Amino acid sequence: MDKALDRALVWLRRDLRTDDHAALHHALRAARQVWCAFVFDTALLDPLPRQDRRVEFIRDSLVGVDAALRALAASHGVDGAGLLLRHGVAEHEITVLARQLGASAVYASHDDDPAALARDARARGLLADAGVVLHTVKDHVVFERDEVLTQGGNGYTVFTPYKKAWLQKVDHFYLSAYPVARHAAALAPLPAGSSGVPALADIGFEPSNLHQLRLPSGPAGGAELLDDFIERLDRYADTRDFPAVKGPSYLGPHLRFGTLSVRRLARLAHEQMVGGSRGAEVWLSELIWRDFYHQILHHHPHVVGHAFKPVFERVRWEHGRHADALFAAWCEGRTGVPLVDAAMHQLSQSGYMHNRLRMVAASFLCKHLGLDWRRGEAWFALHLNDFDLAANNGGWQWAASTGTDAQPWFRIFNPVTQSQKFDAQGRFIRRYLPQLARLPDELIHAPWRARPVDLAAAGVRLGHDYPEPVVDLDEARQRTLARYAVVKGAGG
Repeated sequence: MDKALDRALVWLRRDLRTDDHAALHHALRAARQVWCAFVFDTALLDPLPRQDRRVEFIRDSLVGVDAALRALAASHGVDGAGLLLRHGVAEHEITVLARQLGASAVYASHDDDPAALARDARARGLLADAGVVLHTVKDHVVFERDEVLTQGGNGYTVFTPYKKAWLQKVDHFYLSAYPVARHAAALAPLPAGSSGVPALADIGFEPSNLHQLRLPSGPAGGAELLDDFIERLDRYADTRDFPAVKGPSYLGPHLRFGTLSVRRLARLAHEQMVGGSRGAEVWLSELIWRDFYHQILHHHPHVVGHAFKPVFERVRWEHGRHADALFAAWCEGRTGVPLVDAAMHQLSQSGYMHNRLRMVAASFLCKHLGLDWRRGEAWFALHLNDFDLAANNGGWQWAASTGTDAQPWFRIFNPVTQSQKFDAQGRFIRRYLPQLARLPDELIHAPWRARPVDLAAAGVRLGHDYPEPVVDLDEARQRTLARYAVVKGAGG
């Protein structure tokens, strides 16, 4: 095949793999020589704490990507290939590298986060000044931007009709993999003097507890988790809501950083759904939610920092010293409400929080503590291994009733009944709050309701071993109804 370009560079960002990779596929087909690069972007890294599980996950995943590139090139008789690594401001580093390689084009995957769009606009300008074209393509979702629209040509703002349109449009074409391997002979050897993936210390970070958590990284780690989940997929609908049960896929970080292709996952889910699997049907719905929130971010970028429904900007959240104390209690898992506290300890210890508990914890912050959803959104953004702006923002606005397709503002999760329903035996609570372990099942969900004799028998002193609730749930509910009443008759 006669190729249009002599040299091209693939800029990896949130697509850390080599198989079914859109940008890599297009570059290999277009150019006679292709290199792949990743930039440890100081604009993103500098604000982070020096121990960050996500940075370590990315770094470890790049080791796998480097090995995969070497093997892929070697299978076509090309020795010395691999991944180029840089550390600095991404748009500057990628421009310098493209110049050094003599590349006439850079290929990358779309990223609709506003900060990423601004970065890519700067990169496009810098590259153009260097005579290099930046091509970006869809990779991170099945359907993006304007691919699924209403009959009126607008983006959907309600999930159910969006899901219906998504399912009507999806077919083999949209779910099929990009055949990277057949074009891999174009992978080029690394320039002389290229070094491998840097150690964490080389980019200014320290090891976290990622390895102790047994969260496998890279494409191989994603495949390992997927193989395990496939065996449980049929039961997903029945197990996904129970935090003490191995129900979820645990693939969040791999989707976030693209170590697994979303097309591969959606294809698997769709095929098994067509085959009658209820679990696969529910899981596919979760993947469609992910697409939904990404197209919301594209069409309505004001959701970053503002309520999707402007009327909810009228809601007045608690502020001042007392509000700060409530927020600290929530962050540190000492609200006195066991399910909420256990969820927050799970997050701080592992960077993971069960999806059901994300809803419970978020609702509690907004609708019992009366705190601005943006404070919780930022806390999750700092701590979640799988933090994704579109999904995190969508989830928080759903819980706060300020967003698209959100729960009604007068619907308030009761954390005690949620606990009784989804952790009836208190197994999850006991894992993260061992000081409550000796309480009987019927009392562990709301220890403040226990008789003093029962607390004493379990060795629990409220206010000493475990805090009293920071709010009265019933009173807090009434305050929330009053707080949100400002939107009545105003489109809320």
